[in-house]
Amino acid sequence: MSDGSSIDSLVAILRAEVARLAPGDRLPSSRDLIGRHGVGPVTVSRAIALLAAEGVLVTRPGSGTYVAVRRSTATAPDTSWQAVALAGRQLDPGEPTVEVPPGTVALSGGYLHESLQPTRALGAALARAARRPDAWHRAPAAGLAPLRTVFARQLGGDVGPEDVLVTGGGQGALSMLFRATVAPGSPVLVESPTYPGALAAARAAGLRPVPVPMDADGLRPDLLADAFAMTGARLLYCQPTFHNPTGTVLSDARRAQVVDVARAAGAFLIEDDFARHLGHGRPVPRPLVADDRDGTVIHLTSLTKPASPSLRIGAVTARGPVMRRLLGMRRVDDFFIARPLQEAAVELLSTPAWDRHLRALAAALQHRCTTLAAALSRTLPDWTLTTVPAGGLHLWVQLPSHLDESALADATRTAGVSIDPGHPFFPAEPPGAYRRLNFGAAADPGELAEAARRLAAAGGPRTGP
Repeated sequence: MSDGSSIDSLVAILRAEVARLAPGDRLPSSRDLIGRHGVGPVTVSRAIALLAAEGVLVTRPGSGTYVAVRRSTATAPDTSWQAVALAGRQLDPGEPTVEVPPGTVALSGGYLHESLQPTRALGAALARAARRPDAWHRAPAAGLAPLRTVFARQLGGDVGPEDVLVTGGGQGALSMLFRATVAPGSPVLVESPTYPGALAAARAAGLRPVPVPMDADGLRPDLLADAFAMTGARLLYCQPTFHNPTGTVLSDARRAQVVDVARAAGAFLIEDDFARHLGHGRPVPRPLVADDRDGTVIHLTSLTKPASPSLRIGAVTARGPVMRRLLGMRRVDDFFIARPLQEAAVELLSTPAWDRHLRALAAALQHRCTTLAAALSRTLPDWTLTTVPAGGLHLWVQLPSHLDESALADATRTAGVSIDPGHPFFPAEPPGAYRRLNFGAAADPGELAEAARRLAAAGGPRTGP
């Protein structure tokens, strides 16, 4: 039995025992619990610590462990007053985090399955970082110099470490960028569809997302110029490389055009480069910021997608007064990013293990992508796959018009498959019914084929007669 399961089992036993006791009653000693349940002293210590953290037990050094006073539930708290206090402050929650029930094949969310994460390399990096004598010192507001240098080197061009600000992942950086670049009430141009978390962050900053259509080559520069002219916007948010959710890559011919259109409008362009390390083995396009010398492009990247959701380390690259403003906001928001996590990121990115992980990840994602695309083609031929992406984590499919979306969502849950609905990805009315499927979230490629089979077996609930 693993240590984790032994602790969980003992916690359950002690919880049941506490339920039969009165507040203030003393539990058996640790020695008695070890002998009675056949577990080690570490298991007992951790089980008691967990229950003490929950407020179930109280430990008194030198005296013993006692049942804590139970919280009264006779009168439910009344928080109805908050409806008035919060009026007019409703926030868009963005992309929901949904717990996947046991037995469900996960094709939802935006992260890698644990089996694809470099957990061993992460653990080793964190252990090495913790042994540094200055690991717990205050970090510079802009981030550790070695980490900024690594991020700058990855971008190429003449980007230097002085242009890089280390952030706590990508989502917090988006919130900061939307607040730093334009005033509340301003329009922000976005691709349609786009990342729901960006829409939520923009709306939380008081901005008005305005959709700009895409096609197979990405954002349309002609319609982008029209949108700037019509709205007077001074900010564009886009994902030129392995766009979420469609997987589209902005074509070579359009990359310079999009930057030129933004520059002509006197606008910033936020380049969300979340998938730079999620290519499927082919060369990844050069980031827009590498060829921008005038500070039009603000580049954003993160380590959470290729490594782990809990490696909350990202980087913003910007030039000119906007970087000084971002540093000012850092001193207001959080002062600096936790140094041990930054040190761990430096350790991870500076070892051969990171390069090996990226190569293995590219091969695994390419195999999973083609596996799921082929399975959908066989089992659900009337679901239209917009593209087979060369990078990223997702397939974007359009549903046939005869399907009842609500009934399909219920049938999908019943079938034991979690997928993301398409409507939250649109800043305005969606042009059709879509679903996003994460081929990186399942445990293995076999689950992807099983998910397609379950979706087909769930049937296609039809609209109309």
